[in-house]
Amino acid sequence: MVKSTSNQNEPSRDSSIMHTALEGLRILDLSRILAGPFATQNLADLGADVIKVEAPWGDDTRKWGPPFVQKDGEKTAAYFYSCNRGKRSISIDVKTDEGRSLLRKLALKADVIVENMKVGTLTRMGFDPNELIKENDKLIICQITGFGQTGPRSSQPGYDVALQGISGIMSVTGEEKGPPIKVGVAWIDVLTGFAATSAILAALHHRNISGRGQIIDLSLFDVALMSMVNQAQNWIASGVPPGRMGHAHPNIVPYQAFEAGDGWFILATGNDAQYVSVCDVIGRPELCSPPLDSNAGRLSQRDYLISELKKIFLTKPIDYWLENFEKSGVPCSPIFDISQSFMDSHSIERGSIWTLDDGTKSVASAFRFFSDTPARPSRGAPKLDEHRAEIIHDWLS
Repeated sequence: MVKSTSNQNEPSRDSSIMHTALEGLRILDLSRILAGPFATQNLADLGADVIKVEAPWGDDTRKWGPPFVQKDGEKTAAYFYSCNRGKRSISIDVKTDEGRSLLRKLALKADVIVENMKVGTLTRMGFDPNELIKENDKLIICQITGFGQTGPRSSQPGYDVALQGISGIMSVTGEEKGPPIKVGVAWIDVLTGFAATSAILAALHHRNISGRGQIIDLSLFDVALMSMVNQAQNWIASGVPPGRMGHAHPNIVPYQAFEAGDGWFILATGNDAQYVSVCDVIGRPELCSPPLDSNAGRLSQRDYLISELKKIFLTKPIDYWLENFEKSGVPCSPIFDISQSFMDSHSIERGSIWTLDDGTKSVASAFRFFSDTPARPSRGAPKLDEHRAEIIHDWLS
């Protein structure tokens, strides 16, 4: 259990969810849009008490629809629901003395503060992170920005699509001769949310050892560069920046999407032994002869090999290839739309959609399979300022 810096009683919880990984942890969520809210939703799913502080007009994403979710006569964008479940909401106008006073009181009762304002905004509001930590030396402050607290781009705003452009991911996404393509979700925001979750838990572990909090400077830019993994390392090793390759993999062949007689599927051949099985399934043993018997050889003969495979795969339907590759132990899969993904028998068996306390449905947390303290569904996304009275009572009385 993570120890709270506060001695205040926690809000009452149903006895069936008392044992949670982050029970007793208090998170003050000053973030909005996606990266910060996604991180704090992860913490809420694991049992932390997350207070979402919103401006009087609310998080911008409340209006990012359609589609909208109807709840108690109010219409809120599905986007907001995707990253704000399990939280309680309070609206605070930080332009007023009363609002700033209330926010400071809450901040000093928190274990963790998460914010994603522009660099320097928190300080200009009267909440210098270094001063807050002097008042509460166990406080952890996670500051999420587009480019970090330092550097020539630090003052620039951080929008996912802009970061996808500048980080290099769009240069390797799309068809070889086509235009740059962004990932179909706010990929860098989501990765930064996961990174913030990890960073906060690491800082909490350090606090449990040392008794001290700290400030975390986390940027979408740094997370995006870190997430370029093998593509970035390929450039470091070779000096050649990788380009777009469509469905293909820069280091493994064949490892991409192929068109069958009735649609598309993925073939992911991870090693030479699996490639021998591919040749067996397609009935072309000569395609295993040198140099095609090694991955390096297949890389050197990529164009020829892929051309041959494309012609072969068009001769049979998807189900034929999937059935035979699966029997042979070769990784493969159909290409689903989102509805098919969530309605797949595996998704249903694993409970990939949660029904929350308010009856709304939500994508389940991937942290739900801990043996002792799994993430569990709780309250739905809050209405604006829905929990003001109970937050003040629970945290400040």
